[in-house]
Amino acid sequence: MTNGARNFDRVAKLPAPGDNAAIATERLEAGTLIDRDGARFGLSHTVLEGHRFAAEPVREGGDLLSWGLPFGRALVDISPGDYLCNEKILAALDERNVDFDLPEAPNFRDSDLEAYELDEEGFRPGPQVALRDAPGTFSGYRRGGGRGVGTRNYVAIVGVTSRAGGFVKALEWKLRDAADGYGDIDGVVAVSHTEGGEEEAPNNLDLLLRTLSGFIVNPNVGAALVVDEGVGAVNNEALRSYMQENGYPLADVPHCFMSLGRSFGLDLKAAEETVLGWLETVGAARRTEEPLSELKVALQCGGSDAFSGVSANPLSAWAAKEVIRNGGAAVLAETDELIGAESYVLKSVRDLDTAKGFLGMVERFKERVGWHGHTAEGNPSGGNNYRGLYNISIKSIGAATKRDPEVRLEGVIEYAEPLREPGFRFMDSPGNDLESVAGEVASGCNMVFFTTGNGSITNFPFVPTIKVVTTTGRYKLLEAEMDLNAGAYLDGEPLEKVGREMFDLTVRAASGERTAGERAGHSQVSVWRNWRQTGAEDPERIRNLPAPDGEPLPLVDARRSDRTFEAIVTGRGYAADQVGLVMPTSLCSGQIALRIAALLDERSGDDRRRRLSRFVALPHTEGCGSSGGSSEALYSRTVLGHLSHPLVRFGLLLEHGCEKTHNDYFRARFSDAGFEPERFGWASVQLDGGIEKVTRRVEDWFTQALESSDDLRYETVSLEHLRLGLDVSGLLSDPAAGSLARLTSVVVGSGGTVVVPERSPLLGSAAYLSGTVGEGGVHNTLAYGQAAREPGFHVMESPTSDPIEAATGLGATGVEVMLAHVSGRPLQAHRMVPLLQASSHAKTLDRFGEDLDVALGGDPDSWSETMLDSVLEVASRRYTPKLFGQGNVGFQFTRGLLGVSM
Repeated sequence: MTNGARNFDRVAKLPAPGDNAAIATERLEAGTLIDRDGARFGLSHTVLEGHRFAAEPVREGGDLLSWGLPFGRALVDISPGDYLCNEKILAALDERNVDFDLPEAPNFRDSDLEAYELDEEGFRPGPQVALRDAPGTFSGYRRGGGRGVGTRNYVAIVGVTSRAGGFVKALEWKLRDAADGYGDIDGVVAVSHTEGGEEEAPNNLDLLLRTLSGFIVNPNVGAALVVDEGVGAVNNEALRSYMQENGYPLADVPHCFMSLGRSFGLDLKAAEETVLGWLETVGAARRTEEPLSELKVALQCGGSDAFSGVSANPLSAWAAKEVIRNGGAAVLAETDELIGAESYVLKSVRDLDTAKGFLGMVERFKERVGWHGHTAEGNPSGGNNYRGLYNISIKSIGAATKRDPEVRLEGVIEYAEPLREPGFRFMDSPGNDLESVAGEVASGCNMVFFTTGNGSITNFPFVPTIKVVTTTGRYKLLEAEMDLNAGAYLDGEPLEKVGREMFDLTVRAASGERTAGERAGHSQVSVWRNWRQTGAEDPERIRNLPAPDGEPLPLVDARRSDRTFEAIVTGRGYAADQVGLVMPTSLCSGQIALRIAALLDERSGDDRRRRLSRFVALPHTEGCGSSGGSSEALYSRTVLGHLSHPLVRFGLLLEHGCEKTHNDYFRARFSDAGFEPERFGWASVQLDGGIEKVTRRVEDWFTQALESSDDLRYETVSLEHLRLGLDVSGLLSDPAAGSLARLTSVVVGSGGTVVVPERSPLLGSAAYLSGTVGEGGVHNTLAYGQAAREPGFHVMESPTSDPIEAATGLGATGVEVMLAHVSGRPLQAHRMVPLLQASSHAKTLDRFGEDLDVALGGDPDSWSETMLDSVLEVASRRYTPKLFGQGNVGFQFTRGLLGVSM
């Protein structure tokens, strides 16, 4: 500092010579004087770490440059020291309630996202980096059938669709210690996901089958149990046929395709026996010295910030270059996060067809997103914005630096397409980190390089992840969750030195050294989610469909009953139960929320049990990596519906920290909805310092909330206070439909509430409709996930036929008990709202009777009363539905008709 001024090089970075937008390396207050090349200027406004200020004058209409590429165009003349801001970043900072004054207006607009024009005549192939004369080695598991070499040795339990999710997770829990003592087995892990649960074939069918096939034959898998329910377009037979037709080496993997066809308990026992029967064989595998050419590295970034392209991504690229020099492979992905950076990606390419293939995938991605009414500008998350990534152009420019300048692009592959050749390749995928990683793992990657600016903690279940954080400050905050500090390079260490440390760590991790994520025991999977539009529909028409008015439908035969149940007295009325809810605000905090809720239950004593019945977490796959607009509104509405649910006594929001729908986002939504944010707890995996520290923070908040609350009080109340969700799975006879109609009439006629999802077979039954709405017909009275404020009979819009997605929407309406009539296999239950399952179908009763709560036999006129008896037992907490109690549960948002991965 000279005469109160700061030296430019100590407080800012220019990513490339000729750039005119400087990145602040620390928070700089308004008025700070900066000395640069003999000139001095002052900062117009406070500039947060990672945000940009002008380093050179820029005339109105001029380009703002980072890495030599334009990311914005000046709206006014800009002087050195002016804080650079577009409209989006001002809105993002305003939502964060920053403690300094913001500019009144933006001074640049985003650069236009124009299609890159390839100069075919001037194209020249780029040189590839030289291979090493003596490639190195690592210690790995050699697999047959051309599968390559594993860096880990797992038994994978693969759910074919979302319908099998509850089962595979329950089996994973049951077998959590089973591999102990069996030699070199790293564990038994579940692979559950959100896809394929609807009856009709999804638009992502081929992609889904390809991904599941790749999971099964990944070299890190020593054996695979593949589980389906035997229904719908996505099933074991379709998957097995796909693998055979496309040459996957299934015969090399000990495997079993299992269709669930008995009770939950019997199926669990059979699956357990199958897995236990493999452990000796899988555990007999031994690591052997293998060439580094067998390493296939997935390159990913998540929770990126302004320094991702300056430190962590170049570092990851350097280590990937070393893998390639040793004959291995590295895979770049996240298509929408390269839009605007095409020129950098294509600076060095093997041939013209590869360049065309890459650009074709970019344009195809834009087109698919456009079918849903979105553009790539919807990609950057709230965490990206807050940490200095103003738009998709600047995010993409930084993301592209995962290709080292010495490395050329050798080829392109589809999402989850098997990786057959070495070198640097691009795989088509969305910017959603977890969905993109899944595709790379399915392509055969046996190692993940994951760079992060905010401090993303994500890991994949059976492939080790090396997490590289951009700055020393974030590394110190999250040291237990990170593997490498790229901030050392940012702070002055040579790239080659830090890169060599990362490469050496890669070899050690490939040889069995556990990464930070493995030590934490945290992982999750998300496959590229289905997209609903194919170009034939106008997204504006869908977006402008009239919203339900919330008014219940009149019934033709409302019947009053004097039946009662024992409810809990709350400050908001009566409730059937009281729980503590840990609500993750995005996909990346979901598994942490689940772990915390389980820990809180485990540590609870008698005091808690007098004030809460249990703790619940609702992990999901949304809140980041997906489009905004109507799908985001649907998501936030459903989250708010669960947090304000009558069953929830204490609710806490757990953010990851870098997502689109972070804690401050929900504080704003609470204010819009008239909620008091002070009612809820707030915690952040990243900002609170990682998994262990945030766990303590959440536990402390709930402890304080419980200590300041009274014991629960109970009263006997009428059906006026009953809120019931109804659905049907499978065939529905007229007698069963009639009994459900009578049940509806009794509850609603007594002043209570009944909600049915619009795609329920109930609403296609003349017997049900004639006993409820009669000639009046039905229409949606509630949006998906909209709380039912008025008692009565409601129909909730449900743009999905996936049962757990429908149940998730029902849960947010405020129903406190769900009842489903099933014909065939019983359903997964909602994680928080208990689901009773009844059947009058003889084969279902015979086959699944152990899992059913209500067997309907004898006189159908008595069935409605029988079902009501069971509903009131659950509402009085005297009975726990069987599958709900056994953990066959799930929770999954639909994205509606216009949601798409980004």
